[in-house]
Amino acid sequence: MVVSAQNSVESWALPTSPQTLKGFNKANKIFHSGKLRAKQTAEILAEKLSIEQVTEAEKLAPNADPKVWEDRLSGIDEDVILVGHLPHMSKLSGSLLCGDEEKETVAFRMGGIVCLERNGDGHWTVQWMITPE
Repeated sequence: MVVSAQNSVESWALPTSPQTLKGFNKANKIFHSGKLRAKQTAEILAEKLSIEQVTEAEKLAPNADPKVWEDRLSGIDEDVILVGHLPHMSKLSGSLLCGDEEKETVAFRMGGIVCLERNGDGHWTVQWMITPE
């Protein structure tokens, strides 16, 4: 799963070929909150990564309950990209990484992106992170 606290994809310091980043090369679905900037970010990512399936999804809004997406992700066996908002993405990351949505496990900045990976026993780890310049 790759998660993005949307704001400005254009300001990312992406490598020459973002597909080489673990997670980017496998994701084939992008879910976004439906808010304008999240939708725009999802569309930019889809274009850059040649992903055809971009879907508006419930419960990615700033104050949505992170438990909803924690539960959804437990039933998804493929890599996906979530484009959402703070504080939701921070809380979702805290919940996935250490079981506590109030712990700031990822220091998100507006426009930041982080790749989380679930291993075989269901535990999540941070694979990489990109922040705006």
